[in-house]
Amino acid sequence: MQQDLVHAIKSNPKYHELVSKRRTFAVILAIIMLVIYYGFILIIAFNKEFLSQPLWEGSITTVGIPIGIGVIVSAFILTGIYVFRANSEFDRLTSEIKEEVL
Repeated sequence: MQQDLVHAIKSNPKYHELVSKRRTFAVILAIIMLVIYYGFILIIAFNKEFLSQPLWEGSITTVGIPIGIGVIVSAFILTGIYVFRANSEFDRLTSEIKEEVL
C-alpha cells in the first residue's frame, strides 16, 4: 500500500512541477544570499578603507555598520519571500497532489 502511494505521488506531473519550482526558487535565493554575503566579505578583504569611512563628518559609525546590518536584514527578507511563496504556490500544489492521489 505504502509503495503504491509513493509511486502515485512520484508519477503525478504536479509533483514534478512542485519539485522543479521549489528547487529552482531555492537555488536562486541561495545564490542571491551567497552573492550578498561573499560580496560583503570581499569588500572587507579588499577595500577596508571604504567600510571604515565615517557615515558623515564627525560620525563614529562607519559605512560598514549599515552595510553589515543590510546583509543580516537581507537574509530575513529572502526568508520571508521564500515563506510567502511556500505558503501560497507550493502549498497549493501540495494540496492538489494530495487530492488527486488520495
